[in-house]
Amino acid sequence: MCATDLAMKEEVQKALDSIRQFLQADNGDVELIDVSSDGIVKVKLLGACEICPMSVMTLRAGIERSLLRDVPGIRRVEAVSN
Repeated sequence: MCATDLAMKEEVQKALDSIRQFLQADNGDVELIDVSSDGIVKVKLLGACEICPMSVMTLRAGIERSLLRDVPGIRRVEAVSN
């Protein structure tokens, strides 16, 4: 992993940490799985977020919007399962 990729991953983790409290307030959480060099972020929704019928909305309107705003170069956020 090059320094640029590592820096982007650190920025993504920092942005996720800033929204984590909102997910945890509803007994959910998010785990960073990967950040590709082309700006695709893969996350795993945890806790209540795993089974919530609104998880797609949380992913798009909450997590993705936050990352797109806070981390230059991010193009999309995808949820992965186990």
